[in-house]
Amino acid sequence: MTSADLERPLREFFQNSRIALALARADGDNELALVNTRFTSLTGYAEEDVVGRNCRLLQESAKGIRADNAVAKDSIHEFLRPDGPATVRTPIVNFRKDGAPFVNLLFMSKLKSASGKVSYIFASQFDVSRTHAEMLNAYDQQLSRTLKGLQPLLEGHDVMVNGTLSTIANSTAVIAQAKLTLAELETNAPY
Repeated sequence: MTSADLERPLREFFQNSRIALALARADGDNELALVNTRFTSLTGYAEEDVVGRNCRLLQESAKGIRADNAVAKDSIHEFLRPDGPATVRTPIVNFRKDGAPFVNLLFMSKLKSASGKVSYIFASQFDVSRTHAEMLNAYDQQLSRTLKGLQPLLEGHDVMVNGTLSTIANSTAVIAQAKLTLAELETNAPY
């Protein structure tokens, strides 16, 4: 990731992934270092629009609408603490570049060096606002395969995936809550 010999394989891994992926720096403002085409398709933002910026840009629409996201923000802030959990998974309302809202099931994992220093933050995004439980289950399986495929790529570069994917106990409840949140947001939008 910091070495040229890992950058190309990592970029290829990201681009070949069947799910939306992003990689952020663990220092500073957690600026995005890499996103894949699935991410750009999901959000409408081109890579040059987001690399070097924090992902919080997805939390406000071009029309100035903001979602509360208090629970998700608390979970993310806890995750970002040095002594925080290794992974976080939370639904969060995001906005595409065109201002359209969607409920993103965000998964993040810390990538640590052997010394324990967090080097990067790996993230995956999935739109649960207009999906079905079987699609979420398929995404979970693909995310699990992605995490397993990422680990060998990082070996020998003093970076490892910290933590493992926690499965969702009730996909139907996550999707139902996402749809309710989106409906409330669309009802209160000043369009």
